[in-house]
Amino acid sequence: MNILITGIHGFVGSNLVSALKATHSIYGLDIVSPEKEGVIKTFSWNDFEKNLLSFKNLTGLEIDTIIHLAGKAHDTKNKSQAQVYFDINTGLTQKIFDYFLQSKAKQFIFFSSVKAAADSVDGEFLTEEVIPKPIGPYGESKIRAEKYIHSQFFNYQGIAGQARNDRERKTVYILRPCMIHGPGNKGNLNLLHQVVSKGIPWPLGAFDNSRSFMNIWNLSYIIEQFILKNPVSGIYHLADDEPLSTNELIALIAASRNQKAKIWKINPSLISGIAKIGTFCKLPLNSERLRKLTENYVVSNQKMKTALGIIKLPVDVRTGLKQTLDTFK
Repeated sequence: MNILITGIHGFVGSNLVSALKATHSIYGLDIVSPEKEGVIKTFSWNDFEKNLLSFKNLTGLEIDTIIHLAGKAHDTKNKSQAQVYFDINTGLTQKIFDYFLQSKAKQFIFFSSVKAAADSVDGEFLTEEVIPKPIGPYGESKIRAEKYIHSQFFNYQGIAGQARNDRERKTVYILRPCMIHGPGNKGNLNLLHQVVSKGIPWPLGAFDNSRSFMNIWNLSYIIEQFILKNPVSGIYHLADDEPLSTNELIALIAASRNQKAKIWKINPSLISGIAKIGTFCKLPLNSERLRKLTENYVVSNQKMKTALGIIKLPVDVRTGLKQTLDTFK
């Protein structure tokens, strides 16, 4: 396939190039356009804005698949202005999707986020049938981008929708991954790794929770399966097959450092009381942060596996996390 990847120099883009370059022709679109191994050519967004993208003239071939990764990542420190999320996550998506509709490309893969569906999970796990209730500009900007795709491509009939232009045989996938990790990851997992590496005890061991993760090796495998098998258009949640507790994650991090995990099981009522004081006094540990650190957030990947005919993903959650943690060394 001839594949165009936006945000190709980012964490996910770089790993996708490594996974796909051997069997596909890769082109890039990003804010910078240096040469990249495995990429035939990377265009800048300025090229795109000036309508200079003419892949057929460049290669003699049409682009088959567009993978839209470019976006403003979730700022865990909440320092980014809200409009920045909408300008990038919504605005760029509208532009590249309009380009897709006008092009001869057959597939469009949009990377949204589970945060577009729900900030917290009510019930056992999060499925695609949930009515989206994002909280904050990151999730809100992603769901607005999803709604734009729906308005342009689907006759809206519930959450799945029905393709409007079947005769053109275009397919559109809105993917909602949970927390992605792998080589080059710079998110919360890296921060937690730094805390454990310094020997700082984890004081929330008494809270028993489960969270879903998505390792980059499974993600790359899933993306190629979407490209090759071309299932029905729709929304798909992405996660590893099994969730993991935060205590298990702390233990894995410590083991990767040949350290003993320091997990303190302090009375949850005492911790909650301290968090309430933290909310009032604006301390690092407050009630909202405690909820985020200890809540369950389990994402179902069954719809995706059924659509692609996958029984079990190649890399289990613990092996994937160990591989990621090894790169942090």
